[in-house]
This record gives sequence, structure tokens and C-alpha cells, in this order.
Amino acid sequence: MADSTETAPSAAPARGGLLRGLASTPDGNPSFPEYEKILTSASLVIVPGLVLAEVDYFLRENRVAMRKLVGEIFDPATRYEYELPLPSDIVRALELDARFAKLNVGLVDGTVVAVAERRHIYRVLTTDRRDFAAIRVGPRLTRTLELLP
Repeated sequence: MADSTETAPSAAPARGGLLRGLASTPDGNPSFPEYEKILTSASLVIVPGLVLAEVDYFLRENRVAMRKLVGEIFDPATRYEYELPLPSDIVRALELDARFAKLNVGLVDGTVVAVAERRHIYRVLTTDRRDFAAIRVGPRLTRTLELLP
């Protein structure tokens, strides 16, 4: 991940946000510069383990890109931090899925929210604005997530 002199608060990407942030044109320019800027300017990018598995599925035809991403996530010099979901995150994800049943949050997105909530990182890089905008977190489900971009 490219280094930037300006840093923004930490962020947790969902699959779509991470994929857009990594996408590039054939000449190497970002396909979605607004997403790429968030990945390169955040002080920390928490990558939940289930998101990485989902991204792997979408990059199954581009193994070079997947290997590069994994290398960057586990390189201590980057802003990425891999976050395995705790059992409590899985339970919380299922609670959120049940509470917001009409959204069909699912386990992966629910885990993004649960990890973000546990880590107190309320900025989520996502393409799914409808669902993430409706989700509330915190003990009384009153806190909204800041959706990026």
C-alpha cells in the first residue's frame, strides 16, 4: 500500500470497499480513486478475516493481486491489520443480523460491524451504503457508522 503523508482516522473495509480501493486500470491508475485514497490515508485499515476470505473468492481469477494483498496485509510496514473475528464477534454479527433482519446483513458484513464496534473504529469503507447506513451499534444500538467514501 502506498504511503501518504496525510493520515485519516482508522477504517474497516467491507468486501466491496476493499476491492474498489485495490482496483486499478490497465495503466496502473486507481479505478476508484476515492476508495484508494481512503486505504492509503487511513492511519489503520482493519481487515476482518472473513472479508479477506470473501475478497479471495472475488479475486480467484487474479491470484497475483490476491498474493500482493495478503503480502501487504501481513507486512508490518503497511497500514493494514488483519483481525480474526473473536467468538464474541461472531455472536454479535448474528445478533445484528437478527436485529436488522430486513437487511439480510449476513455473517461477513455483520462481522465487519462487530469488529469495528469492538475496536471502536466506526468508519467503514463500503459500497453497500443502504445496509450499513441502517445498522446501529453500541450497547443501545444508537451509534451510526461513518460510511466511506
